[in-house]
Amino acid sequence: MTGNVTPIKPALAPADLRALRLEIDEFHALYCETLDRGDVEQWPEFFTDDAVYRITAKENHDAGLAVGLVYADSKAMLRDRAFAIARTQMFAPRYLRHFVSNTRVLSAERELIRARANYLLLQTLMEGPTTIHQAGVYLDLFARVDGRLLLKERQCVYDTLLIANDLVYPA
Repeated sequence: MTGNVTPIKPALAPADLRALRLEIDEFHALYCETLDRGDVEQWPEFFTDDAVYRITAKENHDAGLAVGLVYADSKAMLRDRAFAIARTQMFAPRYLRHFVSNTRVLSAERELIRARANYLLLQTLMEGPTTIHQAGVYLDLFARVDGRLLLKERQCVYDTLLIANDLVYPA
């Protein structure tokens, strides 16, 4: 998927499409709430065991380059990252606020759903102003596992040309 993908019309009735978009929006709300309250060790539970998670610059993504700031190719790697953030890394205390909007269902086949949504990540350091930490788009592949949506793939493609060198938390 490139950053300039023309949305594919899912083979769903409008009512089913709205219900699916609402379900994804509810997923995003819980995902953001979990991260915003600092419960980073629960973050991996939003992913399948074989999930891929990547944070990549728009320029790299558009050029087809998979290299990114953060890369994990399993839930185990996400757990390691969450553990490191929560228990071993030293960084200035901060508050985060994730905002997700304009959710689009790109395709839905069987138990796999492709979607995209814009995201904005604000950061407030304890002794500083609130700043935009990242702005970009989520390119997601959801899988339905035991009736629940989980991320099989999340590519966070950020637009921000200059990002802080303290990228710690998940987007």
